[in-house]
Amino acid sequence: MKKTLSYALIAAVIAGCGIAANSKTTKADIQRNLMVFNEIYKELQTNYVDTLNAQKNIRVAIDAMLGNIDPYTEFYTEDEQDKINSVSSGEYGGIGSVVMRRDSVVEFSSPRWGTPSRNVGIHHGDIVLKIDDTDITKDVNIEDVSSRLRGQPGTEVRVKVRRRWLPEGSDSILDFNIVRQSIKIEPVPYYGRLKDNESIGYINVTTFNENTASDFRKALENLRSAGNLKGLVIDLRDNGGGILDGAVALASNFVPRGTSIVTVRYRDPKSTKTYKTTTNPIEPDLPLVVLVNSNTASASEIFSGALQDLDRAVIVGERSYGKGLVQSVRPVPYNGLMKITTGRYYIPSGRLIQSIDYSHRNPDGTVARTPDSLTNVFHTRVGREVRDGGGITPDVKVKLPDGNRLLYNIVADNWVYDFANRTANNMAGPDADTWQVSDSLFTAFKSFIDPARFKYDRASDAGIKYMRDAARIEGYESPEVLAAIDSLERLMKHDLQHDLDFNRKEIEEYLDNELSTRWYDDATVIRRSLRDDPYIREAVNVLADPRQYGVLLSKPKEDGK
Repeated sequence: MKKTLSYALIAAVIAGCGIAANSKTTKADIQRNLMVFNEIYKELQTNYVDTLNAQKNIRVAIDAMLGNIDPYTEFYTEDEQDKINSVSSGEYGGIGSVVMRRDSVVEFSSPRWGTPSRNVGIHHGDIVLKIDDTDITKDVNIEDVSSRLRGQPGTEVRVKVRRRWLPEGSDSILDFNIVRQSIKIEPVPYYGRLKDNESIGYINVTTFNENTASDFRKALENLRSAGNLKGLVIDLRDNGGGILDGAVALASNFVPRGTSIVTVRYRDPKSTKTYKTTTNPIEPDLPLVVLVNSNTASASEIFSGALQDLDRAVIVGERSYGKGLVQSVRPVPYNGLMKITTGRYYIPSGRLIQSIDYSHRNPDGTVARTPDSLTNVFHTRVGREVRDGGGITPDVKVKLPDGNRLLYNIVADNWVYDFANRTANNMAGPDADTWQVSDSLFTAFKSFIDPARFKYDRASDAGIKYMRDAARIEGYESPEVLAAIDSLERLMKHDLQHDLDFNRKEIEEYLDNELSTRWYDDATVIRRSLRDDPYIREAVNVLADPRQYGVLLSKPKEDGK
């Protein structure tokens, strides 16, 4: 308890320096705060009852200070630099699997196709028991597990796992010797023609790294070479961004050479820099749709927002994340790196799409999205209205089904995840082009859920409680009213099997995706996911109707004209 308090004290002092930076800070202020911090730590180091870990204490303080500024300014020690380097290079040394902590264990949650982990036979859900000579207990930090699995390509790591969900309910202890490789993050894992309309191409872009521009151009050229390409869908859903240059390079395929894509403004106005396309486009007139969702961020928003501002593409989907901040990487002593927010980017209309102003926090230190009422109107090249301060608002919005607590708990409590692990451990993958969730598989999933452990709050239960409370508070708690509420409650009695059947379509989508990732490679998983995809349906509707496409990218007619 006391040791935790000491960390918090150090962090609070350093965080105070960060808070002061929001107001006018003098060199004397900085020197005074640093002196206070030094003296506090000296006192702790000299007089605290236990020996302190200086490296851990100072790291807590650094993280607290940076966390008080914004979530993108981060410090990396020499041992952590592969994290930041992999963002730009698209590669890292390791075994190619995501790990996650779940209760008291660590699991391989996603061994990627074609990587060492998958090739040696690691499965989704395998529990990590040991890495080399280190036991992975409930006290081991998940970051430590990840760092032990990463390493120089060509080196070997020994892993012991426990596999569950085997035939007859038995578990099995398995040992693997895995040779680390250079793991490449594929920025364009799939491209092809849409099944519903073979004249429309599709390219999925998952990140913006050093390989994105070249891989995208190859995909586009291959689609063109097949002929009869009348439209293109660029999928940026769940693309969290990456390097800014990648977004500019992608845009150069579709707009004239020398077109301004983004302007970055730094603290010093003299350092403002505008990024323009440097090559001639290969498809200057091809109708385009860009798909975005709430996880589309950063460089993805530069690309989609620039094409929207230039009236070059129709944006389809949900409003994007809203990250308009630019980070630069700086060296710090002892081979460390610091990723620091150094500027804000503005797309061609002049708007900043950053949704959260971290420099103006609430009194309790929290931050919130800029409300729509406080955003400003800007205009695209032809005069269409667009707004700043809240991500990229699509030209065509996709309405998704309403979620509910049942679906949330099925996913959050890992029922679908565990069922997919059990099924994949006991069944070979069927043909990817014909397989779909069958009646028998859905029935097996319903049986897999233990009603005693499956808890969720239904909206109807909350509604009944609300009516009872309202009747009591407002004086309508008569026998007749209570009897009517009781009758309604009986009619809407909790029935898990009914609720599962009622939500079958949405549950099947989760089952399909989870099982696909265990049976098929990344390209096949993406291709299968495009079937009955509401975003794709909207994209096809837009591209298949040249008149509608033109209207969406035209200046709105003034009233009476």
